[in-house]
Amino acid sequence: MADVVIVQDLHKRYGDVHAVRGLSFTVAEGEIFALVGPNGAGKTTTVEILEGHRSRTSGEVSVLGHDPGTGGREYRERIGIVLQEAGFDEEFSVRELVALQASLYPRRRDVEELIGLVGLTEKAGARVKTLSGGQRRRLDLALGLAGDPELLFLDEPTTGFDPSARRQAWVLVDALRDLGKTVLLTTHYMDEAEHLADRVAVIKDGQVVAVGSPEQLAAGSGAGSVISFRVPEGLPLADLPAVGRDPRVKGTTVEVPSDSPTADVAALTSWAVGRGLELEALTLQRPSLEDVYLELTETPESPDGGTP
Repeated sequence: MADVVIVQDLHKRYGDVHAVRGLSFTVAEGEIFALVGPNGAGKTTTVEILEGHRSRTSGEVSVLGHDPGTGGREYRERIGIVLQEAGFDEEFSVRELVALQASLYPRRRDVEELIGLVGLTEKAGARVKTLSGGQRRRLDLALGLAGDPELLFLDEPTTGFDPSARRQAWVLVDALRDLGKTVLLTTHYMDEAEHLADRVAVIKDGQVVAVGSPEQLAAGSGAGSVISFRVPEGLPLADLPAVGRDPRVKGTTVEVPSDSPTADVAALTSWAVGRGLELEALTLQRPSLEDVYLELTETPESPDGGTP
């Protein structure tokens, strides 16, 4: 797949503030790519530059073969943008608003098909003012897709959603992959990035500090796997086999950090089977994207307990 987004050594300054400092990454055609990072890391500035809404200080940016800063209408007709918050005319119906948005583009998706895609068929004739928060977010997505964009910018798609609504939104974003769309996603939810994104770029202080698939980032993390199990009743801890490193006891549960989890689980279970023991609540927890994110972005404390 060709790269449809190419960012090389991007810089953005606001006076003395260096918001983006040498940021580089690419996004492939048909990929769902997530930008994650703390508040103030430079995510919003970067995305606004890619959308053509903000100028850059220096660096090279190409999106769909255009420089977003000079691409003009030809460029804007090929992208869709779903903001974290958008204003609607409350008196329009869902169908009227989607039809109006689609009419602005030379290439457009069928209105009824689009309303069905985002799960608003039963609300097609309803006024916007009657929609719930989750339904409004679905409408946001419909409007972003109205011009049948090749690339969709999706900003914090599930902020404020309850768990059920978030899962429904994930299904919608997953469906964009089936449509062949490229999606550049920003989110503060690591489980969301882990579920949706083919690749993730972690940004800190205006720089990319790691990029790769969630699995690659977890595998390269310094945070190891943890084996945990409940100690069999009456078994002295000293009788447990030597596996992992620095086992720790929490009540009746043993947690064993492990750099070789497969071998350590095999040794532990073989030991238990040989003695006729059942290791209750046996689990193996591998590093998650959230573990990696915290490791990469947390500011270390200074010896006196404060930040450096």
